[in-house]
Amino acid sequence: MIDTNVILFFVGLLLFLSVLASSLARFGPPLLLIFLIVGMLAGEDGPGQINFNNVPVAYFVANLALAVILLDGGLRTHFQTFRVALRPALSLATFGVLISATLAGAFIAVWLNVDWRYGLLLGSIVASTDAAAVFSQLRNSGVTLNQRVSATLEIESGTNDPMAIFLVTFLLGAIESDKGFTPSTILSEIAHQFGIGIAGGIVLGYVLSFLISRLRLVEGLYALLIVSGGLMAFTAINQLGGSGFLGIYVVGLVVGNRRNHASEHVFRVMDGLAWLAQAGMFLVLGLLVNPNQLWDHAGSAALIALFLIFVARPVAVWMSLLPFHFPSREQGFIAWVGLRGAVPIVLSLFPLMADLEGGQFLFDITFAVVLVSLLIQGTSLAWMARLLKLQLPREPGAVARFDFEGTRPDPYILLAFRIQPASSLAATQGDALARFDKLRCIAVTRGPRLLFPKRGFVYAANDLLYLITPERHAEELSLLFRGKNRDSEPAARAFFGSFILHGNATMAALATVYGVTLEARQGELEIADYMRRRLRRRPVEGDVVDVDGLRLTVRTLDAGVIETVGLRLREPERPEGGKKPRPRGGR
Repeated sequence: MIDTNVILFFVGLLLFLSVLASSLARFGPPLLLIFLIVGMLAGEDGPGQINFNNVPVAYFVANLALAVILLDGGLRTHFQTFRVALRPALSLATFGVLISATLAGAFIAVWLNVDWRYGLLLGSIVASTDAAAVFSQLRNSGVTLNQRVSATLEIESGTNDPMAIFLVTFLLGAIESDKGFTPSTILSEIAHQFGIGIAGGIVLGYVLSFLISRLRLVEGLYALLIVSGGLMAFTAINQLGGSGFLGIYVVGLVVGNRRNHASEHVFRVMDGLAWLAQAGMFLVLGLLVNPNQLWDHAGSAALIALFLIFVARPVAVWMSLLPFHFPSREQGFIAWVGLRGAVPIVLSLFPLMADLEGGQFLFDITFAVVLVSLLIQGTSLAWMARLLKLQLPREPGAVARFDFEGTRPDPYILLAFRIQPASSLAATQGDALARFDKLRCIAVTRGPRLLFPKRGFVYAANDLLYLITPERHAEELSLLFRGKNRDSEPAARAFFGSFILHGNATMAALATVYGVTLEARQGELEIADYMRRRLRRRPVEGDVVDVDGLRLTVRTLDAGVIETVGLRLREPERPEGGKKPRPRGGR
């Protein structure tokens, strides 16, 4: 009993210290790095003096935690993001991992002077980005990215594990059996892993979603039902020979996008479970490492990490995204967010569990590479987004949301919105709300007072309104409360420009007003069509097209169609005579 109490005390203490240390994340270090360091300090080489070297237990904890993290990531991913980012994300998750692993493996084999199969094995271990690291850093960096970049990163990090796991297990088998392999066997295994993972995730996700929608449980039990069902799907797909990690991500995706009891309250519980999984996983992995051994390989690990950051990952991103016409700035940021985290460390446990010669060396190198990645890339995401001018102005949305049960086929929700100064609702009697059918404002908080609006009530800026409304109005209400005209906001004005154009205006009208020279037949195009042709990809908010001395920036979209465009006049360079030259003709 004493030993049990001591163990439970230290488990609670480590989690307690990790959560307290997470407050340091606002100063730059990623939360996952903090958890790793706490685990290392608690280990046998640190003040904690905990001697933990049980590889199977660490592997079990890491797999369990990664499954929960990927399930939560899938729950938070909307289907609409797949329209923008599915193909580029899958290209990164497959070809990108393969290219990165090949380049890193070749560098490792030459630099460390090891057998090329060992080089490829270590390259494959460190090739994939980590869902836990990417999800955590993107949500806590305070950076608002355009939908194409954020969706590509999240979908890639949630789907690239199968390729890395396949490469590691395949190379381990090749090393142990001392046999070669052919491209056809590799492709068939990849198709097997991905096919069963996706199909199993879809089928089991729909089954779980059906159960959730039919069962009546205590609110807090729905999250436990989702986690338990997701874990069963994870193990079932693994047993069938597919990728359980991909499968559980798809399960979360299906459940999160179907109408059921997975409300915002359930998502909050899931977030708590995901944080617990992250903290526990990184603490255990930190306990497993020996810092003295890491220091022995610090130089080699640092060079490998730098090669991954500045060579392998950028080349893989460029080649994978070549068919999708991503701007170079976006490619640069996606390359920089190639964060390594728990997944490479978990993959480095495979050689240890297989008793592969040099397994401990592979683990130590991988752990050091992850530390360097988190230190360099994880601490600089916000800075890099600002440097590449990818940070969108943060826009306020619903303060709170609550889903009502049994309101089909037109589901109702309770939303809380704050009236922004740019909103047309400010200083009015709420006439703009009258166009939303079946909407009712039930309460308003103004400072410390709770008010119940009646006929003739005048709303003010910064009022917090509580609305019962059909769910279909949510997005349009968000636009109304923040105001489509955001010229009064300095950040939005600096990013989009001070002028707003409608997407259905013609380029001929733009040319007449601003003296732009267009090519033949371009004047007949609407601005939205012109920008889409120039972009050669599905537009998202923040996309930019330059026309002579003008910069057009996508401001709002409606069902994927450009609705409004921000316009900014670019100051051309002055010649030596001091006179301002006229803009030249557009492309």
